[in-house]
Amino acid sequence: MSSENRITGQFKIPPGLSDKRLDQAAAELMPEHSRSRLQSWIKSGVLTVNGKTCKPRDKVMLNDLLELDAEPEVKVTWEAEPITLDIVYEDEHLLVINKPAGLVVHPAAGHADGTLVNALLNYAPEVENLPRAGIVHRLDKDTSGIMVVARSLIAHTSLVNQLQERTMGREYEAVVVGSLTGGATVDAPIGRHPQDRKRMAVVSSGKPAVTHYRLIERFAAHTHVRCKLESGRTHQIRVHMTHVRHPLVGDPVYGGRLRLPKGTTEELRAELAAFNRQALHARKLTLEHPETGETMSWEVDLPEDMVQLIAALRKHARELEENDF
Repeated sequence: MSSENRITGQFKIPPGLSDKRLDQAAAELMPEHSRSRLQSWIKSGVLTVNGKTCKPRDKVMLNDLLELDAEPEVKVTWEAEPITLDIVYEDEHLLVINKPAGLVVHPAAGHADGTLVNALLNYAPEVENLPRAGIVHRLDKDTSGIMVVARSLIAHTSLVNQLQERTMGREYEAVVVGSLTGGATVDAPIGRHPQDRKRMAVVSSGKPAVTHYRLIERFAAHTHVRCKLESGRTHQIRVHMTHVRHPLVGDPVYGGRLRLPKGTTEELRAELAAFNRQALHARKLTLEHPETGETMSWEVDLPEDMVQLIAALRKHARELEENDF
């Protein structure tokens, strides 16, 4: 098979991964691949260290060179489905889409079909030959907004590198509980919750995670914020904002019970009660084109449900101000 149809890569072990197990270091350097797949590649000799075949548990040292040259695994169990996609941009290397809330990204238990992957296989069949069908980052099922999909191995390698080097810009908008007085940075490691494995949490043994947030608009008891990610941990914004005691409105996992501030009108009460997903939208994406090197940026508007939520909060805040005079 030609090099164009192979999964290849070269990675030097940085200081932070020195003296770690090979499979652990590989998982950090290539997060788009599962741990089991990486271990399989190590055992079969297609993922080497300084040109030599090693065992998954062998330790790696600073500046060791990891080299990968593997055949892609076709996901024969994933079937193409004619699901409409909201395409923001496309060329032979990239597909930028605006994902609606409610659309699952990957097929999994309970969601075997009707996912973004099924839609991609129908619209761009070539992604079948790429790891995880070209998806290099994902959005939670009930998070809306912009995401990029690789359509070629060149693009896949480039996008993964940009994510690892933190050069891909990702901006989100969220509505959180509480009236914030200013922006801040949350620098707190995220890992699996020690008691509930389905949830993530800030834990000392977690992976480094940094979220910057700043105010867009403050209401009576809620705030519209913009968040920028330096890392891309599972549920990162949801976990970090909960950690600083400002969970996202509507978050069914991290938001806790519905909290209604004093003076909440029936209209706002109904709006908040009806908003049954996390109020989170991936607003803007900036990256370097994998072929031309050009910096490209796209932005998608807030979905209607968040527009309505913000309008209701704004109206309530205005009414409270008028009543004070």
